[in-house]
Amino acid sequence: MNQAVSRVRLLAALLFAVLFAFQVGTASAATTHTVQPGETLSGIAAEYGVSVQALASANGIQPNAWVYAGQTLTIPGNGNSGGNPPSAPSTGATYTVKAGDTLYGIALAHGTTVQAIKSANNLNSDIIYVGQRLTIPGGGSATPPAPGTGVSNPGVNGAKWIDVNVTTQTITAYEGNTAVYSAIVSTGLPRTPTVIGTYKIYVKYRYTDMQGGSYAVGDYYYLRDVPYTMYFFRGYGIHGTYWHNNFGQPMSHGCVNLKTSDAEWFFNWAPVGTTVVTHY
Repeated sequence: MNQAVSRVRLLAALLFAVLFAFQVGTASAATTHTVQPGETLSGIAAEYGVSVQALASANGIQPNAWVYAGQTLTIPGNGNSGGNPPSAPSTGATYTVKAGDTLYGIALAHGTTVQAIKSANNLNSDIIYVGQRLTIPGGGSATPPAPGTGVSNPGVNGAKWIDVNVTTQTITAYEGNTAVYSAIVSTGLPRTPTVIGTYKIYVKYRYTDMQGGSYAVGDYYYLRDVPYTMYFFRGYGIHGTYWHNNFGQPMSHGCVNLKTSDAEWFFNWAPVGTTVVTHY
């Protein structure tokens, strides 16, 4: 009788050990990440050494989905829990894309052109992601294309121009190739995205009323006295924002939302005719 009881206890102990080991293994695989302002799905995937598709699938979202500050993402089990970027530093004729990089900036730093980099890497668009390794071709034009355009550098001869990076949710004022001011913005939501391309500011208003959206959809809005507005394409503008403070995240119907103080700076700095480049 005592021998039978001992066997039962031994089996129970073994079963408990197996279950405990399984729980520990499961917990170690279920790494989570809390999204920080300015982060993107591709950047987080690169940080943990997993693919964007795997990260999206683990969280039930699309690979091109926006993520928002404070969102908790499950990192697939093969990600490195330390959160250290797996990519090695760029050497020789290759370059590893870092957060905030654009094809224009990379081309400028390496004395080549956006088109040359795209050709060398068989890229069909100007979209790049953190951790991507690019082949850098030999020296190129001294007037590289602007981000997202393929046209001449808008800052040639020290001209003023504005760069809007939809991926990093930032806006930067340039004089030639020198950045003189940068700020966090909120661009368009996925259903009402900011237009991508090269434009020019065609009118400025110290204050103006704005309305849009749809009653049927439930996103109609009417905003009075929107400060420091600069329209660069149809109804798309760069302007101050007093109705939210969630900068660094897409929030708008397509416009580029800034803090009022930042919008005032850009309004006073940029004359009508200033080139605006928007890109991913």
